[in-house]
Amino acid sequence: MKFIEAIKNVWKIEELKNRILVTLGLLLVYRFGTQIVLPGIDASQLSQLASQTENGLLGLLNAFTGGAFANASVFALGIMPYISASIVVQLMGIAVPYLQKLQKEGESGRKKINQITRWLTIAITLIQGPGYIMNLYNTLPESAFVLGSSFGFIASSVIILTTGCIFAMWLGERITEKGIGNGISLLIMVGIIARMPQAFVQEWLSRVTESNGGMIMILIELVIWFAIIYASVMLVMAVRQIPVQYARRNSTGGYEKDIFGGARQFIPLKLNASGVMPIIFAQAIMFIPAALVSLSDSETAQGIAATFNNIFGFWYNLVFALLIIVFTYFYTAITVPTNKMADDLKRSGGFIPGIRPGTETADYLDRIMSQITLPGSIFLAIIAIFPAIIVSFGVQQSWALFFGGTSLLIMVGVAIDTMQQVNSYLLNRHYDGLMKSGKNRKAVA
Repeated sequence: MKFIEAIKNVWKIEELKNRILVTLGLLLVYRFGTQIVLPGIDASQLSQLASQTENGLLGLLNAFTGGAFANASVFALGIMPYISASIVVQLMGIAVPYLQKLQKEGESGRKKINQITRWLTIAITLIQGPGYIMNLYNTLPESAFVLGSSFGFIASSVIILTTGCIFAMWLGERITEKGIGNGISLLIMVGIIARMPQAFVQEWLSRVTESNGGMIMILIELVIWFAIIYASVMLVMAVRQIPVQYARRNSTGGYEKDIFGGARQFIPLKLNASGVMPIIFAQAIMFIPAALVSLSDSETAQGIAATFNNIFGFWYNLVFALLIIVFTYFYTAITVPTNKMADDLKRSGGFIPGIRPGTETADYLDRIMSQITLPGSIFLAIIAIFPAIIVSFGVQQSWALFFGGTSLLIMVGVAIDTMQQVNSYLLNRHYDGLMKSGKNRKAVA
């Protein structure tokens, strides 16, 4: 088996082996942290909090934190405040001239932006921390609070939650620097995967022990699950190749636009250039209505809150899907600089056959991106709402979350990125890669 041989080759590369071990060690530290309960809370009385986070938006948040939210852990807020801060800074970079300037300063600008993101993370955590403590007071019995509701307990808990978030952020950065990369994404993925065995066991018990379809339904669900994973991989990997012709230099230093003599290459435009970010944006927006109407006691407000808290409901998923399509176009527009691509292509002596360099090339690339973004955004929206579809067939809600949505796309995207990182190490050491595409590139080279 070539794949098994590639796995063996991983351990022959000392640097790669050390990076993998560092990554696993830091991930293990994070998983241990999710089990450490906040000081002053009786860990034996968290059953009501666990019940609160089984379904709905809180269940989704609990999945992202790997169960830390339901455990009243020091990592209860997980890495989500950092994600929120990153999104805010990225959006502000469109309108704030200072951030735009930093984005153009290379490595020094990136470090300053990272520093701004860290400070904003602390600010967001200081806001979310008291909200989380208030939720504990409203959910858990009074006897669960060993220290009562003193100001000292609330203040210390908020400080611990903030410190836990910063420490999780630090772990992610160390994984990126010393491990195999994508540290923040790996922390989220590990948290999601940690919930998978329990969700599958619950589905198994529901189908087999309660005679609710038996093994046949389990097998059918697994086939559908693997099909969705395959479709998600295709969505992440799919690209539209735009042929590019590079002019050949002549002996006098000029360029000869000889189609047969120049080097033929491609510009790969991804079908889903925005990745999972549109889902994260849309998910953040879907939290707002429920949070706002919860401040009112009217029946209408409570009805709206119930609608937007039901992540498997029709109206929730309809609005969710539309937001994903809108944000896919929005995020693609700000992350795929077609004008810059056209300018870089012109400066390097390249051109798209049949298209004039400069403005016409930029317009052509923009038109192609618009055309491929539509099916990509619709496909992304379908995968995002697929858990709501599968749950209507009697699948347990906790297990249905792994049939699509943010959870599945994060797992697929991070897994592919990690494999590509390992693949590059193998190819650089003249070993066969883990991925077929990588091996093909080696053969061509």
